[in-house]
Amino acid sequence: MKEKIFALGFFDGVHLGHQALLRECVRLAKQRGAQPAAITFDRHPAALFAEKVPALINATEDRQALLQRYGVGEIHTLPVTREVMSTPWRAFLEQLLGLGAVGFVCGEDFRFGHMGEGTAEKLRAFCEEQGLPCVILPDETVDGKRISSTQIRELLEAGDVAKANRLLGHPHILSGTVVPGRQLGRTIGIPTANLHIPEEVLTPGFGVYACRVCFDGQEFMAVTNVGNRPTVNGHHVTVEPWILDFSGDLYGKNIRLEFHEFLRPERKFDSLEDLKAAISENARQTRDYFG
Repeated sequence: MKEKIFALGFFDGVHLGHQALLRECVRLAKQRGAQPAAITFDRHPAALFAEKVPALINATEDRQALLQRYGVGEIHTLPVTREVMSTPWRAFLEQLLGLGAVGFVCGEDFRFGHMGEGTAEKLRAFCEEQGLPCVILPDETVDGKRISSTQIRELLEAGDVAKANRLLGHPHILSGTVVPGRQLGRTIGIPTANLHIPEEVLTPGFGVYACRVCFDGQEFMAVTNVGNRPTVNGHHVTVEPWILDFSGDLYGKNIRLEFHEFLRPERKFDSLEDLKAAISENARQTRDYFG
């Protein structure tokens, strides 16, 4: 069995703090001739007991892709079930030893095992006992403030993707499957892709954004509306990119959006012509943004 150094965390958003852990995991693995690996979860651990569960910054698949982007090739996504979450902290670590763990990296506030009884200091003591390396990293800060997934969620919900991206260290990513919509955009020459977003995943605050859209190994610029489309009397939240310089059938495809810039709040226009003029101006802004 291949020896592994495990980075431990939930990694929602894979922000700058998480990236510091992943870099250390890769460094330590290279030093030991081991493979960098990560533990994460399929949903927020609070899902078992909290009345209001925080929305996920990224879907599980996007989080896995980001972890791989930062050098961790092997990812173990644990199900958030009562059985898994009630595992005693020591038994949890022993299970990882059974997967080939020869060292660990975590943040100073990492908690694990039944009732969160496992702490970074208990992990350190366990590793000393086993003769394994253990690196515990302090929190990463920006402008003197600790980076957290909670803070990034709040920024995204407010539409402040520029600041959220600064803390993430990469553009905010949102993926979804293209599903049939009302196709009203086609009537004004602006065909949009209507994305189905998993309900547990956060959508940014209502408004229009400059985005990149990626599918089939291609990248395009896109003007993306997030909201309930008040001009056409929409009643539920949609995420609809108008993909610039593209024509084709995307139904059933999974596409990835990268949010780069907030352009304007969503608003109700007096006519479809006024809406078309505003979106055309947003397209010009998007082209200018990407240069």
